[in-house]
Amino acid sequence: MQRRDFLKIASVTGAALCARPKAWAQQSSSHIEVLVEEPVGTIAPEIYGHFTEHMGAVIYDGVWVGEDSKVPNQHGIRSALIEKMKAIKAPVVRWPGGCFADSYNWRNGIGPKEKRPRETNFWWGSFSKDLQSKNIPQIYDPNSFGTDEFMRFCELCGAEAYLAANLRSLPAYEFNRWVEYANAPAGLTTLSEERAAAGHPAPYNVRYWGVGNESWGCGGNFDAEDYAAEFKRFTAYVPGYDVGLRFVASGPNEDDQAWTQKFFDKLNHGQASHDTHGIWGWSVHNYAWNMARGKTQDWNAAKGDALQFDATDWYEVLAQSDHMEGIVENHWVQLGRYDIDHKIKLVVDEYGPWYKGGTEISPVAAVGQQVTVRDALATALTLDTFNRHAEKVSMAACAQLINGINALFLSHEDKFIVTPNFNVFEMYAAHQGATALRTEFSAPRVRYDRDGKQAEFWGLKGSSSIKGKRLTMTVVNPDLKAPRETEIVLRGAVAKSARATVLSDGDMHAHNSFSEPERVKTHTATVDARHDRLYFSFPAGSVVKLEVELA
Repeated sequence: MQRRDFLKIASVTGAALCARPKAWAQQSSSHIEVLVEEPVGTIAPEIYGHFTEHMGAVIYDGVWVGEDSKVPNQHGIRSALIEKMKAIKAPVVRWPGGCFADSYNWRNGIGPKEKRPRETNFWWGSFSKDLQSKNIPQIYDPNSFGTDEFMRFCELCGAEAYLAANLRSLPAYEFNRWVEYANAPAGLTTLSEERAAAGHPAPYNVRYWGVGNESWGCGGNFDAEDYAAEFKRFTAYVPGYDVGLRFVASGPNEDDQAWTQKFFDKLNHGQASHDTHGIWGWSVHNYAWNMARGKTQDWNAAKGDALQFDATDWYEVLAQSDHMEGIVENHWVQLGRYDIDHKIKLVVDEYGPWYKGGTEISPVAAVGQQVTVRDALATALTLDTFNRHAEKVSMAACAQLINGINALFLSHEDKFIVTPNFNVFEMYAAHQGATALRTEFSAPRVRYDRDGKQAEFWGLKGSSSIKGKRLTMTVVNPDLKAPRETEIVLRGAVAKSARATVLSDGDMHAHNSFSEPERVKTHTATVDARHDRLYFSFPAGSVVKLEVELA
């Protein structure tokens, strides 16, 4: 659809919205029912978390510019990033990886910067041969950004820290000592004195600790049973310092239920139990790969392009992202077989579309990519999934925050822009801490051609939550061609007023760049509110937030 055609449709839709006949409800192709008196659970703010790995330009040239940089910064951290993180109320940030975490020695990142060692980054192989011979921090990490710098970043943003511990290449003793460095009371241990010398006498009180990362792969190539034994060893008798440590165990890749079963069979001797063995969260990772159809079986070579794609690719990425629903439901069932009280929650600490290289913002941003409206819809439908399963998912982290996969921000030197994903997190921030409500969607399904065969995708889906008298509904319309004329019924509530925030564009490839930093942005729209019913036309290929003030 061309931009002028989209604007024509939007204009007609807007006019219809202002002069709807009373019979408009009968003409609606789509219906939504919000069951205000059927709460699902509280939406943990931590669901809206982020991920910062030492990968490409995520840290160096992204988060960290250095204290002496001409780029505006606070203690070496990019000021523009801090302000935008505050704008979306970022609740938690995961660091230092990812795969990087299991090759990282936290001790190399503390103390005077001039004494910190320089070492080869885990992701060095993702750079060109030409760059591999150059001494740049993205490849040969100088450890300028370590624990204290990351904790300062979190403090400046108002976010909690989620640290991923090295289980593959460091002993359990070093995990204990890292917890001590972060949380030991001021002046009581040598490590807490080292922390004070770095400018932070008070303990950081870090609650969230990932015990390894992707232990089935880059985190050690463990079998599930072997990892279960390592998890028990690493978490046995870790000093808590009255912080209330929350350990996250390294769970499966995508929907690998066998990993979950084997891990807990080993831990629980095949029995259901009230004992969680210190596990607070069960990590799950899921990426939408958008494989180039019918070309190769090599997953790395087969990844689709971030900017060059057709309508089928659009729907395929959304359909793959939507697999999250089944992954959450399936692993929740598996957890219930062992955790009688369902105390262990799911932590989806890596998710998002992942494309082949070629659209990264700069040569040093290896494993980076451009972010289009398509990715905004994929991110939004994933967040809606977490909201709908608020009683199951306790934390998540979009991968990655800046200059990486599915980023919210892109930067290089003094340049900094937001991507459409930032708009999604800004729109969805109102869900944080609210009560998720059961919401039913009915809409014509999207049908598209996939290699000569017809495929289907749902036509409208989202989530709703309530906080006081404010009801927030977020909705994704994946259809590239058809807006959805929709009647929304509030069961158990009456609308006093309503307004909409819309993220959409007539060009499915639309994205922001340094030359067009606001090519994609949100706009407001009116909502027809009548007692317990709302009427709204969800534009084609859009993410929409409805804010309803209840009577």
